[in-house]
Amino acid sequence: MPINLTPTNSNELYNLQRKVDAYKEVLQNTINYRIVWEDSLKDFIKGQLSYLVEATGLDAEIKEREEIENLEAIVLTLGTVRSGMFHDIGNGIERHLIKHNGALIYQQLFNGKVMVMLQYPLIETYGDPSPPKTIAIYRPEELKEPFFVRHLETLLQEVTLWEDYDDDAPSQQKIGFNLNFDGK
Repeated sequence: MPINLTPTNSNELYNLQRKVDAYKEVLQNTINYRIVWEDSLKDFIKGQLSYLVEATGLDAEIKEREEIENLEAIVLTLGTVRSGMFHDIGNGIERHLIKHNGALIYQQLFNGKVMVMLQYPLIETYGDPSPPKTIAIYRPEELKEPFFVRHLETLLQEVTLWEDYDDDAPSQQKIGFNLNFDGK
């Protein structure tokens, strides 16, 4: 049964049509973003990261993960090493704990946009892994050369803090007897 278009209904229909058009545009953007990823963006990302690794002498490897079509990723990994810790199994046998040094990940999302995140270092079986940190989500045309330097700086800052962990950092919270007597 067709809707009787009264002035009120025509405004509602206009608003509905705007929503339908916006929805169709978003769906088309997903298709377009996926094409850009395949045609140029993933090579652009690999090229930028390769250049920065070579220019700085950073010990890193760039890998492409392609297990799921349209959910691919470019990963700059800082590698995997022995942590220096091990379980003494007995009879001179040692089971070394492996340390993953961290990574910078450019992950294609379901909608074709690119999520940039960092994976913190992890020592297997030692403590709980930190969840990845999302740096940003970009449309393909928004991902520009200067961002790669900033992303890599963020990764290096975070993994350096992780590696240099201690409790010497001044506490932001002041508690205790001396609080009232330090002149603040």
